[in-house]
Amino acid sequence: MRYKLLGGLLLSSVFVYAKTDKPNVILFLVDDMGLMDTSVPFDVNEQGEPVVHPLNKWYHTPCMERLAELGVRFSTFYAQSVSSPSRASIMTGQNATRHRTTNWINSESNNRNQFGPYQWNWKGLKENEWTLPRMLKQEGYRTIHVGKAHFGCIGSEGEFPQNLGFDVNVAGSSIGQPGSYYGQHGYGHIKGNKSRAVPGLEKYHGTDTFLSDALTLEAQEQIDKAVEEKQPFFLYMAHYAVHAPFEVDKRFLSHYTDLDKSDQAKAFATLIEGMDKSLGDLMDHLETIGEAENTLIIFLGDNGGDAPLGPSRDYASAAPFRGKKGTEFEGGMRVPFIIAWAKPNKKNRFQKQWPITAGVIQTQMGTVMDIYPTLAHLSGADIPSSHPIDGQDLSMLYSGSRDSSRENCFLMHFPHNHRGSYFTVYREEDWKLIYYYNPEHPERPDCILYNLKNDPYEHHEISSKYPQKALDMLRRMKVRLEKEGALYPVDFEGNEIRPNISYFENCWQ
Repeated sequence: MRYKLLGGLLLSSVFVYAKTDKPNVILFLVDDMGLMDTSVPFDVNEQGEPVVHPLNKWYHTPCMERLAELGVRFSTFYAQSVSSPSRASIMTGQNATRHRTTNWINSESNNRNQFGPYQWNWKGLKENEWTLPRMLKQEGYRTIHVGKAHFGCIGSEGEFPQNLGFDVNVAGSSIGQPGSYYGQHGYGHIKGNKSRAVPGLEKYHGTDTFLSDALTLEAQEQIDKAVEEKQPFFLYMAHYAVHAPFEVDKRFLSHYTDLDKSDQAKAFATLIEGMDKSLGDLMDHLETIGEAENTLIIFLGDNGGDAPLGPSRDYASAAPFRGKKGTEFEGGMRVPFIIAWAKPNKKNRFQKQWPITAGVIQTQMGTVMDIYPTLAHLSGADIPSSHPIDGQDLSMLYSGSRDSSRENCFLMHFPHNHRGSYFTVYREEDWKLIYYYNPEHPERPDCILYNLKNDPYEHHEISSKYPQKALDMLRRMKVRLEKEGALYPVDFEGNEIRPNISYFENCWQ
């Protein structure tokens, strides 16, 4: 919302009120947490009812359960398959094809791989971009970054969150994983991977304070400062957990005694539960200081899970879903997503304006790009026409009902080599197409098709059964790639490889 300048002191005070009388927002982001790394069931049956799988019984996340009961969880919420692209998409509302950070960022060097696009944005976000914290700061928010940043490499403009619109930065830098989770190890400064030592937490060095707890304590302190200054706050709470190294949080180890699970799997589970404790601690703190009713919490993972339960492309780590972090399958792309008021109260002035139905499951698709326009709507911010976005406002989905005006499609473009290599995923409604560029033999690309309504776990490839559907989706995928300015893999000679539709027209017709 914008107000006309009428002049004088009276208007000035009205303007300040309009800027500051806004709800608080906590964006709680978990690194490498997939759809199945929780006791909260996100998978649903044909009736939209939750389905509990063995992995849901393995993990203990009572605070996530608490949050889900207070708000809406999405059964189908997509992120990019690796970290940096998702984080850039959250910050900009743009797809990776548009911001061009299409791979995870190596702090020290360009990791484009042999056939990756030469001009991909490996240095990350720029200082002049209209980022989410910059937008919210203009609306009167105290913008707080706590935890993992990974927005840019060493020496880049995006290396430090302060350059991107955050008033405060705690522990964020170019690194994508912690040197250690242990305070005794100085989070990597004393022992562990010193090149990935977490900055700015020196007061916890040599103590038994686990990293997730240290970040939580720092976040609580920053929340208190914002409240004292009578400013609404935007807290970007970005945990390093549950990224490797898989170090045991001994407080929770007794909960994981399954003899069929490896020590690494048990350690990973303790990281999950420690992250969950952080969520609960923040919610309790909001209650204590009287801000729970005024605070919106958005919980999500940044890419598919990385649980050490089996090979990356099978059905172990995210079972029954296929794949894990870095792959083109659902286990590599779908993440937990919950949105809720920290303490529901229908009489609260903010909750009257943005009501959220408690305890429901939203089956309509959402994506990481949607967070930006959603918070723009919540804060009353204008998005400049010079800043195109690819996301859609989620507010119509808060009740659990369907938004018929919404475009139900998702494009994920990964022109690099990783666990899944040189592919584009294009989903429309129930259909999912995966295109493989095959840079070593670009004359022989591959393309596969799934119907996720009938085959949610991607067991049956059906492009030969539905060739016309695959062709139609392939053509629309190509249009979308071009519209968003995609960069493509290259062949041995450095020539760009674009989707070859004619190859499949000849194969399938």
